[in-house]
Amino acid sequence: MNRMSFTSVIFGRVESLSTQIPSTDETLAGLKKTVVAPRPAPGTTATVSVVIPCYNYARYLPQAVASTLSQEGVDVEIVIVDDCSTDDSVAVARDLASNHPNIVVIARARNSGPVDTFNEGLARASGEFLVRLDADDLLTPGALQRAVALMRAYPSVGLVYGHPLHFAGNRLPAARRTATRWTIWPGKRWLVDRCTAGVNVITSPEAVMRKSIVDRVGGQKPLAHTHDMEMWLRLSAFSDVAYIHGADQAWHRDHQQSLSARKVDSLRDLLERRDAFETLFSGIAAAIPNARAFHASAMQAIAIDAVELATRQYDHPKPDIALIQQLREIAREIEPEVARIPGWAGLEWRSAVGAPHTCRHPVFFAERAVRGLRGIWRRRLWHRSGI
Repeated sequence: MNRMSFTSVIFGRVESLSTQIPSTDETLAGLKKTVVAPRPAPGTTATVSVVIPCYNYARYLPQAVASTLSQEGVDVEIVIVDDCSTDDSVAVARDLASNHPNIVVIARARNSGPVDTFNEGLARASGEFLVRLDADDLLTPGALQRAVALMRAYPSVGLVYGHPLHFAGNRLPAARRTATRWTIWPGKRWLVDRCTAGVNVITSPEAVMRKSIVDRVGGQKPLAHTHDMEMWLRLSAFSDVAYIHGADQAWHRDHQQSLSARKVDSLRDLLERRDAFETLFSGIAAAIPNARAFHASAMQAIAIDAVELATRQYDHPKPDIALIQQLREIAREIEPEVARIPGWAGLEWRSAVGAPHTCRHPVFFAERAVRGLRGIWRRRLWHRSGI
């Protein structure tokens, strides 16, 4: 391999970031993010509707509801939608509602999954702002007041999020409560960045939406695992997006019974992210300026990820050849001229060298180290700035 192709293997993803949307330079020229100091919310007390989909989470539901009822500085409306649970979730929900008049309980007659469950709750929500909170997650103290302050100060913002704390077990990690600054992106600037990277940056419970924008763009689409991601992207196509720095906005519970833990591996995640972008740009977002370029950028990002996932298989003495072939075909479907995909030459080289020699090859070992450092940098960037 020559020096140019070796550099592409290591830094191809970084190089591609500046070249994926060449036709939108003029459109994005004035779309700069704004960073400001937080300030109190103007106007009257806001109403926030918190929709809590629940399926067999009776043991977690009281804690999720308590984290919502304890929010200060906002009026909270809670809509619990049970998706035909087989445990005592409905009884727990109705007991909570009997003690709190601002809780509504909807018990579905048949199980139909998280998308329909949320959308039914959305139809009952009446607040100025909206949160989707899974029954196993929690809001941190002051989370809604911090989000409302930003959205009241910037009426163009339809989606605001912050840093979530992931935890397992019963002990909640300490949450930071003071916002230090706000970042506001023009929605299409944020959307371009998401299409360029091809990944989701919002867990879910830390996101607050403006209900009027949700009413405009609609509820969640029938995607198995990326319904949240597609909705965030769709909101950004029609409103601005903001991030709260310094404070933790939600607790996300990691456990083996969660939908993502049970059913999502790297291949499924890749396919679901591809489907999210396909759904996005086959809907109302297809009408925004430069939508085709945005879509093409997202597909290129998915192709690059497919190549990288296939490449990572060669880090092991016994790579999964069937999986590698699947990933190669996904990349080829997106970009038939596969040589144009950053990292493809490196994947071909690994295939030629063959297992188990690739995992011990000094060039590939160096590339693996660089990839690891790049992953650390990305995680730190996400923790610091939400992107």
